[in-house]
Amino acid sequence: MELGRWEGMQMDCLVNIFSKLGLDDLTTAVPLVCKSWNQASVDPLCYRILDFRHLDFNPSSPFASRFAFEFSVPRFSFSDFLKLAMARARGAAVDLRFNSLFSASSQDLSLASDECSKLKNLILPRIESEDEELLLKAISNWKELEVLEMESKPSVLHELVKQIGLHCNKFQGLKLRGSIKKEDAAAIIGSLPKLKWLDLSCCRLGREDLLAIIDGCRDLNRLCVRECIGFEVDEELKRRASGIEVFEHEGSMIEDECELDELEDDRNVSLEQMLMYYDDCYAMWLF
Repeated sequence: MELGRWEGMQMDCLVNIFSKLGLDDLTTAVPLVCKSWNQASVDPLCYRILDFRHLDFNPSSPFASRFAFEFSVPRFSFSDFLKLAMARARGAAVDLRFNSLFSASSQDLSLASDECSKLKNLILPRIESEDEELLLKAISNWKELEVLEMESKPSVLHELVKQIGLHCNKFQGLKLRGSIKKEDAAAIIGSLPKLKWLDLSCCRLGREDLLAIIDGCRDLNRLCVRECIGFEVDEELKRRASGIEVFEHEGSMIEDECELDELEDDRNVSLEQMLMYYDDCYAMWLF
């Protein structure tokens, strides 16, 4: 029996296969094979998941160099690649994952807000403080949003969860890094009482604030507070969290000599110093 050729496969089969590829292969390898592959590679269904986390956008990287060569562009940037991917998605993207090493600009957030109305899952890098208001406005466009992961806690967290509670009826999962204070815990409880899972690993989180979240978010079936600073898990805390199906708390401890309190109380401390502290906590969690 004579086997069929790859380029002769039905278009829907090719699209289904290519939709499982990374964005690097989808843009710089597959389109160059033949006309049918090129046609399939630009189908919007191939761009429902826009995962930029493992791509190196430094101009000297192999991926950036290959892209610039194949498309004959003098300069290569993440924002330009984002525009290309979203243009090909044509509104079909449901999953958007930014690279944590490249902060999202105001233009990137605006584009995601305008072009990804069907978004369900969103992973964001650090957002500059001047762009946080733009993020708040974008939430009203993401009515299908179910999961939000942020590299760092925004200063407008209370307003962010309020907007999510107002506009995202299917929302069920939140992941944050940073210092979770009493008002943050209260905002999460007040705006997202039906939350299904919450990940606050590597955060500064006090025992009373953790207990408030456990008692206030009664629908939680997964709570992750690994490698946190501010509490130790004892029998009482385990008992209060016994109704949560998955409770991950390994490595959490009481902070050493209130080191972080001293940092936060020092008005001369820089934002970079605070971020370095949280990065150290995150590294400890990873390794």
